[in-house]
Amino acid sequence: MISNQWYAILPSRAVKKHQIVSVKRLNQELALFRNRAGEVGCVVDQCTHRGAALSHGKMKGDCLSCPFHGLEFDRSGRCVFIPANGKGATDDLSRYNVRSFPVRESNGIIYLWFGDPDKMTDELPFFEDDVNDSDACSEIEDHWHAHYSRCIENQLDVVHLPFVHHNTIGRGNKTLVNGPKVVFVPGGIVTSANNEVDLGQQPKPASECVIKPTYLKFLFPNIWMNHISDTIKVMIYFAPVDDQNTILYIRFYCRATGFKPLNALIAWLGKFGNRIIERQDKRVVITQKPKPSAYRSAENLLSGDGPVIQYRRIRDELKNR
Repeated sequence: MISNQWYAILPSRAVKKHQIVSVKRLNQELALFRNRAGEVGCVVDQCTHRGAALSHGKMKGDCLSCPFHGLEFDRSGRCVFIPANGKGATDDLSRYNVRSFPVRESNGIIYLWFGDPDKMTDELPFFEDDVNDSDACSEIEDHWHAHYSRCIENQLDVVHLPFVHHNTIGRGNKTLVNGPKVVFVPGGIVTSANNEVDLGQQPKPASECVIKPTYLKFLFPNIWMNHISDTIKVMIYFAPVDDQNTILYIRFYCRATGFKPLNALIAWLGKFGNRIIERQDKRVVITQKPKPSAYRSAENLLSGDGPVIQYRRIRDELKNR
């Protein structure tokens, strides 16, 4: 994992008031909950007293209460009450504090800061210039037995289109890959497919290619968008579970008409198309070995793998920073 990054980990709708949600993210067992003001807390899912799972507990006011002995923790992980010591106790409870992670919400997504709190930034990665409140949106999720780096690379891979998606988005047998061109943007990269039917011509180098109106944009550490048109977009955030598993949250955005209920219908139908296409990818990506990708590896990459190479290079730099 890349440290000192805001990771999109879960839809906001997954954490409701008066409930505690247990998830595994970034190799950590976590418990997420909301206080009465609706603010999300995220703590390690293990009580510091006797090791019970806090996610099996319940909410008491603004605090999460352990199911075993009732210790109460606020959204920062601070232990505020130990019932066995009584309400009049004056003991220092700090040694019972549970580890917490900073979390924030934006655009219906819960983000977790993974790294040094002193290096925490204010900006959450998102495509603010690409979607807005006028878009209708649908969302599906799927669990892949694959490292999140492999899942991301698949969405930057233009070489696989006519093979994995031969009967969907890769129709036309355009197996020859021109470029592709890669443009660097703050926090990520932009690229687009520029494939052709192979008639014996030489592929064009990236320098002779352009970013097409239908293009892909990726922002570190784990969000991606396919700009299908000005009014139709598909976004994925790849929530790392551990070193071998990832949950993909796939959104379909639509503002193709001036009538939002019709846009909502199109977005609802779009999620079924997303399901078909991502399942085509999943069937292959889960077979890749080793599970995580690496900038320096035994793989023999092609010039058409340019976006994947640049993703690996930047990821490697961020990991080693």
